[in-house]
Amino acid sequence: MNASKFDKAGQKLTMRAALLFGRWWTITALIASLALLMAAHAFQKFGGLDPCHLCLKQRDIYWIAVVVSLIASVWALFTGAKGPPRVFAFVLFAIFATGAALALFHAGVELKWWPGPETCTGGGDDISIDSMAALLSGAPITIPQCDVVAWKMWGLSMAGWNAIISAILAVLSFIASLRLKYFFRRPKNLTK
Repeated sequence: MNASKFDKAGQKLTMRAALLFGRWWTITALIASLALLMAAHAFQKFGGLDPCHLCLKQRDIYWIAVVVSLIASVWALFTGAKGPPRVFAFVLFAIFATGAALALFHAGVELKWWPGPETCTGGGDDISIDSMAALLSGAPITIPQCDVVAWKMWGLSMAGWNAIISAILAVLSFIASLRLKYFFRRPKNLTK
């Protein structure tokens, strides 16, 4: 087998992988969004890290991505198409880019680069009988502030990590929205 056969085989494999990536990106985005939401809820429930207002807004972005990804994936499954239309991948690009921008804004608020919104305090999401009784008994209430870093890993807060992850998901969504098969075509007028 000579080198050109290896080149053709490699090119064919790369093209096939790119087409599969574009074809099934919405399922991958669905799994990634659900995994990130599960991690955020695990930090809240098991780690005791209550989310601030901006954290909850960042979760909303992932819930929107879950809905879009689920619709696209179910559509592809029930129509018998080779994959969902690329417009869904582009919509996911817009969603994840918005998430990256919001997370970057939140990281900037935490680093005191700019002020956070006036509503940057925790809401009443965890209202229960116990919390109401504690409130009536005069127990101190701690409301998470958006400009306080609750957790860091390698110098980055959760908002910083979310900005990076959302940006990566946005780039991958944009790539999935392209007609990748045209990028792998070899011009016919070129020789070896």
